[in-house]
Amino acid sequence: MAHRSRKLKPQSSQRNQSHGRPNKRASSKSQQKSPSKGWLGSILAFTLLLTSAALVMAFLWISILFIFNPEQVGWLNEFLPESLHIPLNQSEPPQTFNQIQENLSQQQRAGETLALDDQEGSFLLPILQQRTNCQSDCLEVVELRVYQRSEKSEFQSLPERYYHLTTQLPIIAPEESLIDATLEHQEGNTLLPLTKIQRFDDSAPSPGIWLALWGQRQQKTQAIAYGYIVYYNAQRTNLQQLLSWQNSNGQLPQWQQVTGGGAKELVIDQTVGLEPQLSIYQVQSTNFFLNPVQLAEISLKSPAINDSAYQDALFIARNGLWTPATEWLQFIQKQRPGGFPATAQAQVDLIRLHSQLTKAQAQISWASPSQQVLAELIDGRWAKALQVFTASQQNAQEIATLLKADTGRLWNRTVAALKINPNRQDVQSWAALILAAQRGEGRANSWLQSQPQITPANLTYVQGLFAHLNGDVAKPKIVAHHPSQIVGVVKPISQVKSAEWLQPNSNADLQLIDQQIWYRVDVSTFHDGKTWLSSPFKNLQPPKTSPAQFFWTTLGLHSNPVIQIIMWLPNGEQEITSATIKGVRWHNGVLQLLATGQAIPGKYQSQQPKPLALTTATLEWIQPSPITFTQLYQQNPPAVDAMLPIMWNSLQQSGQIPGGAVPKFLDIQAQLGDWPLQMIDLTNNTKPETVLTISTDAIASLQDTGETQELAPNSDRPRTLILSDNGKVIYTDFQKNSQQVLTAIAKLSHGKSLALLVENTHNYSLKRWSDKNQRFE
Repeated sequence: MAHRSRKLKPQSSQRNQSHGRPNKRASSKSQQKSPSKGWLGSILAFTLLLTSAALVMAFLWISILFIFNPEQVGWLNEFLPESLHIPLNQSEPPQTFNQIQENLSQQQRAGETLALDDQEGSFLLPILQQRTNCQSDCLEVVELRVYQRSEKSEFQSLPERYYHLTTQLPIIAPEESLIDATLEHQEGNTLLPLTKIQRFDDSAPSPGIWLALWGQRQQKTQAIAYGYIVYYNAQRTNLQQLLSWQNSNGQLPQWQQVTGGGAKELVIDQTVGLEPQLSIYQVQSTNFFLNPVQLAEISLKSPAINDSAYQDALFIARNGLWTPATEWLQFIQKQRPGGFPATAQAQVDLIRLHSQLTKAQAQISWASPSQQVLAELIDGRWAKALQVFTASQQNAQEIATLLKADTGRLWNRTVAALKINPNRQDVQSWAALILAAQRGEGRANSWLQSQPQITPANLTYVQGLFAHLNGDVAKPKIVAHHPSQIVGVVKPISQVKSAEWLQPNSNADLQLIDQQIWYRVDVSTFHDGKTWLSSPFKNLQPPKTSPAQFFWTTLGLHSNPVIQIIMWLPNGEQEITSATIKGVRWHNGVLQLLATGQAIPGKYQSQQPKPLALTTATLEWIQPSPITFTQLYQQNPPAVDAMLPIMWNSLQQSGQIPGGAVPKFLDIQAQLGDWPLQMIDLTNNTKPETVLTISTDAIASLQDTGETQELAPNSDRPRTLILSDNGKVIYTDFQKNSQQVLTAIAKLSHGKSLALLVENTHNYSLKRWSDKNQRFE
C-alpha cells in the first residue's frame, strides 16, 4: 500500500499541473481585478450612504418645522396636490386688522402697513415699541411681520378681511459703532434706533420686494443715515435681513445700473466732502431655498485679471486716483479683443463711477483756492494744482493749511502715483510739500534726496516751492510753466563754444563735472504749451532781447530742464541716462539743445535705432499684448483671410518677397503662424487696428531660396504694417528705399489718441491720426 501510494503521487501531481495552471491564471486575474471592483464598490456604497443620510436629515428637519412652525414649510404646498396641502397657522386663527392690533403687548403698537401686492392680499406690518428715556421720535421698529389674507371659505364670505401671519423677522438695532468706527472694539455700545421703513420703488430688481429699514442721527452739521436692507421673498413668504449700511449725507441707498449687465446694483453713497466713496452691491443667487439671494459687494482688493498693468490700475484706484485708473483701464480694455470678464468689468465700472464724480468736482471753478487744489489733487491733476499753488502767495498760504490738515488721503495718492511712475516731478512736488507742511523742510529734503529717481534739476525745482509754503517773499518767485515735452535725436560731442549757445544766465560758464560728457540734441518735435511743432522750426520768432528766456519758456525748460537719453543695445535692451539741458541754439529752422550727463557705452554713430532724446512728460510707452496669426485665425478665420492678401501685396510691392499668387494661410502657417499681431485702437474710434511687425528673418522665410531680393536701407530692422478695422493700410514701413521705421506706440500727454514714434532718415517724428484727412500726420 505504501508502494502504491508513492506511485499515485506523480499521477496526482500531473493532473494538478495540467488542470491547475489555467485555474491559477484565472485566480490571478481575479485577484488583480478585485481591488478595483472593491474600490468602486466602496465609493458607490459611501455615496449612497451620504445621500441617504442627507435625505434623512432633511426629512427630520422638515418634520421638526412642520411640528413647531408649519409656516416655515408652507412652500411645500407648491409641490403637493391640494388634498395634501399642509395646514398653516393652526396655532393662531386668522384675525382682522383690529384684532391684530389688540393682541399686541402694552409696549408695542402697529406701524403703518406696506402693501406687498396689487390685490392687497398681503401686507408688511412694522411692530413699533416705545424707547425709554426718549423725548422725540421715540418709536422704533422691533419686528417685521407679513400677513396674508385668509383663503379659507368661511372667512372669505365675512364682511371684514381676515389675515393670517405668514412670517416674522425680529429686528435687533445696530450698534453705534456702525456710524463711529472708533467704538468698534468697545463694550456696551449704544444701540441705534430704527424708526422708518420704506419700500424701494420699481427701480429695484425683481422678483421679490426690497425694503430699507433705517434711522437718522444728527451729528454736528451732518445728518447720518443708517439701517438695514431687507428682502421679502413672496414665493417663499420669507423675510431676509441682508446687510447694514450708513452714510453721512442722509441719503438712502439707490438702485441703479452700474455694470451695464442689465441688472441693477445697490449703490450706497458714503461720500465725505469731496472724497467720493461708493459701495456697490450686486444681487447674486444662492443655494438656500428660503434665502435664494444675497448682496455681494464689488471689491477692488483682489484684481479679477492676472495682468500687471491691470493690477497697477487697481492699486492707484484703491488709493483714490480714480480718473488716472479709469484712463489706464480704458486703454487696457482696448487691447483685449474679447473685452473683460464680468468680474473685471464690475471693478472697472466701480472705478469709472468714482471717476465721474472726481472729474465733475475738478471742473468746477471753486471760489476757495484750497478747495480748487483739493478737487484737482483728488482727480490726479497734479500740474494744474501746482499752477493754483504758485499763482499767488495768498493761495499758497491757504493751501498750506489744507496740507497740514491732511490725514493721509492726499499723501496716499502721491505715494501710489510715485510707485507706478517715480519720475513724475509734479507728484514729487506735492509729496514734498505735504511733508514740509506737516513735518518741516528738513524732513521734506531728506525724503527728496532719498528718492532714487530724483534728478538735481527736479530737486532744485521742488525746493524752490518751499518759499511759497513758508510765505518767504524774499526768495524768488517760482512761476508755473507748461511741462517740457521734447523729442529729438542725440549724439555726444567733444567740444563746446559757449558763445554759440543761449543760456538763461548769460554769465554762467559751460563746464563739465563728475565725468560728464556733452550731448547735442537735434529737436524733432516739441509742445509749446498749446500745440505740437515739428522740424524745421522756421516759424519761431525769438525776440532780440532775452532770446534765451523765450526758448526756455517755449520749450517748457523752466518746469523741467532734464531730458532722458535712450540707446538701444544690439540685443534690443535699452540703456537710459539723464542729462540736464544747459543751452539752446536756433538757426534757420534747426533747433538744437546742449546737455550734460553721464556717458552710455556704445557706438552712437552707427547705432540703430538712433539714440533718442525725450523729456519725461512727453509720452507714455504703450505695449499692447501680442497675439499670433494662428491664435487670431482660431478666433476669427475671416479676419486672417481678409488680412493676408493685403499684407502679401504690401511685401511684394516693396520688393521684400517675389511676385505671384497669394497663398492660403493654412499653406504657409508654419512660416507665419507665430508672427505677432497687436490689436490696438489708434484712430480713436473704439475699434482696434491691427499692428503687424515683421522681422527680416520672418520675411526671409517667405522668400524663394533661388531668388535674391534687393534690400532697402535699414532692411535688417523689423518693419511694421498697420491695417484699419475695415482692412485698409493706414501705415506701412514696406516701401522701396524707405528708411522710415516705427519705433514705438505712445500716449501723448496732450490728446486722447495714441501716436506713432517713427524714425526717419535723420530724426524722429510723432505721427497722430487725423480724423479730417484719415491718415497719420
